[in-house]
Amino acid sequence: MGVGGCLALPWRCLVVLCLRLLFLVPAGVPVRSGDATFPKAMDNVTVRQGESATLRCSVDNRVTRVAWLNRSSILYAGNDKWCLDPRVVLLANTKTQYSIQIQDVDVYDEGPYTCSVQTDNHPKTSRVHLIVQVSPKITEISSDISINEGGNVSLTCIATGRPDPTITWRHISPKAVGFISEDEYLEITGITREQSGEYECSASNDVSAPVVQRVKVTVNYPPYISDAKSTGVPVGQKGILLCEASAVPSADFQWYKDDKRLAEGQKGLKVENKAFFSRLTFFNVSEQDYGNYTCVASNQLGNTNASMILYGEQGSGNQPGRG
Repeated sequence: MGVGGCLALPWRCLVVLCLRLLFLVPAGVPVRSGDATFPKAMDNVTVRQGESATLRCSVDNRVTRVAWLNRSSILYAGNDKWCLDPRVVLLANTKTQYSIQIQDVDVYDEGPYTCSVQTDNHPKTSRVHLIVQVSPKITEISSDISINEGGNVSLTCIATGRPDPTITWRHISPKAVGFISEDEYLEITGITREQSGEYECSASNDVSAPVVQRVKVTVNYPPYISDAKSTGVPVGQKGILLCEASAVPSADFQWYKDDKRLAEGQKGLKVENKAFFSRLTFFNVSEQDYGNYTCVASNQLGNTNASMILYGEQGSGNQPGRG
């Protein structure tokens, strides 16, 4: 499309008509391009979206009439503005330079621009190409996901920009090293619990700082009891049995003495359950408290258990041994 609000004609007709009507060139005089030192436009102009683009055309005192055109539109003829777009302004019309500026440039402004002049009754043209760069923008990214261990994960990150941005995926983890994918798509087959966490998508094209977004991947797995130790405590003292378990979702804990489940609030006992451990506290250990205890950790994916012994300290005469 290009800058809007201008007189629109087919390109070849526009150049001929513009030069003949604006410059009063007699019919039959050919339109030539690039056969003289003047006019001389800039090389390609590269700007970022939202910035201003300045198009300069060098001329000399042989030039009598000048104009700037965009594709099929006349922008300026001399000091006269033919374009209704308020973003297009005349910067200079001197004996050495004819320049215009396009403000708040957008991608549709990209394309060829032509400086046309009349010298010694011979119309000549010179072109410059405007290139518009656009900062990367992530337009689509996968939502946070929860999956059971061993399942397959597919993450997507779509980004736009000019030039096309490079997409990379990175696992935000102390154990992760470098990128794990340099593509819009990240596939994880047979995911493990160590692969849970946040995954960062980065889109970069060197126009501006990379843009990043993160996806949280939760890996569900059944409980695994990592610590359950027997404890020796003298009669009359405070004793604690601790059961630590990792699980996603967090495990529910239950305690048993032999085959009897211990209830919360039972006299002389306290059961304290947290996300990753359960603590069984005896406030005043008696001979009857000694024995075998079982911790059961469970969630919807499964359960596991571990046994431990509360025994009297060495020398108390009650030490059934360690579990």
